Amino acid sequence: MSTGELLSIEPLELKFPFELKKQISCSLQLSNKTDNYVAFKVKTTNPKKYCVRPNAGIVLPRSTCDVIVTMQAQKEAPAEMQCKDKFLLQSVRTHDGATAKDINAEMFNKEAGHQVEECKLRVLYVSPPQPPSPVPEGSEEGSSPRGSVSDNGIANGAEFSNASRAFAERFEPQDKSSEAKALILKLTDEKNSAIQQNTKLRQELELLKREGSKNRAGVSFMFVIFVGLLGIILGYLMKKS
Repeated sequence: MSTGELLSIEPLELKFPFELKKQISCSLQLSNKTDNYVAFKVKTTNPKKYCVRPNAGIVLPRSTCDVIVTMQAQKEAPAEMQCKDKFLLQSVRTHDGATAKDINAEMFNKEAGHQVEECKLRVLYVSPPQPPSPVPEGSEEGSSPRGSVSDNGIANGAEFSNASRAFAERFEPQDKSSEAKALILKLTDEKNSAIQQNTKLRQELELLKREGSKNRAGVSFMFVIFVGLLGIILGYLMKKS
């Protein structure tokens, strides 16, 4: 943190989690330590690379102002992740009631006798935060207490068993407390009940499929017999006439 007479600036290093082809932003907080209006202006050695909002403004007495610095998307990574870019923040007292429209370059001209405070800020590239490593499929520690569903909509009993065991082991304390054991027994009973229900449903589905096939075959055979009898009767009537 910079502790000048007018403004406290935090941080003094602009840290960008560098990623290719992606805009990255970081923020500065300016705190007015005085009872006066303070004007500020932000400059950089590489204005085409960075966007500063606001790049100039007024910090009211005993208040703060946030400045957002955005680095444009970069196509290439710098050598050894080193950056030579720098920022300069200038601040000066101004009259009460001043606004951003009142700010001009002459206010920050030291040669004109203005007392201008300056603070230099470095730019650092840091590695972006790493995403959490994925848990290998089938690992009991990272598995979810949900079984997969088969094509006919019935949960797979083996997977349900593995998920229940993983759920129980995850929440089972090291001292094998009675409460944890009761939870394991309850999950085991639910697992066995689910397996029995799955088996019963599969048997009922197979039975319905077989009965449906028989019914369709029976209807087709009766239709053939009916057509045959109808043909015989019509033939007999035609001969008789």
